[in-house]
Amino acid sequence: QVQLVESGGGLVQAGGSLRLSCAASGRTFSSYVMAWFRQAPGKAREVVATISRTGGSPYYADSVKGRFTIFRDNAKNTVYLQMNSLKPEDTAVYACAATQSSFSSTYTDTRTYKYWGQGTQVTVSS
Repeated sequence: QVQLVESGGGLVQAGGSLRLSCAASGRTFSSYVMAWFRQAPGKAREVVATISRTGGSPYYADSVKGRFTIFRDNAKNTVYLQMNSLKPEDTAVYACAATQSSFSSTYTDTRTYKYWGQGTQVTVSS
């Protein structure tokens, strides 16, 4: 299996930026489709972005499109989420997830992902 550890969360003013990192264990990182999810208090977990095994075909939720960028460095076993123009409604716990599934139509579904990080808190003040 793979173990995932997020870092980079914190408190930021509206309009600011943060970069989240997700470091993966093992030597098979490139075999996983990766995703970032977030969950705000009292709300369901929602997909933020996904990225293919080779770093292509990124997907973004409408709420973050144009502001967030997902990218990965397979040599470093790390996937990143660059968050710009942050808004208070972006406040949530952000978690990365990994799947070896080959069914691309399910990559935005929480249930597709078997491996999860512990999450990192992002708080955007107004």
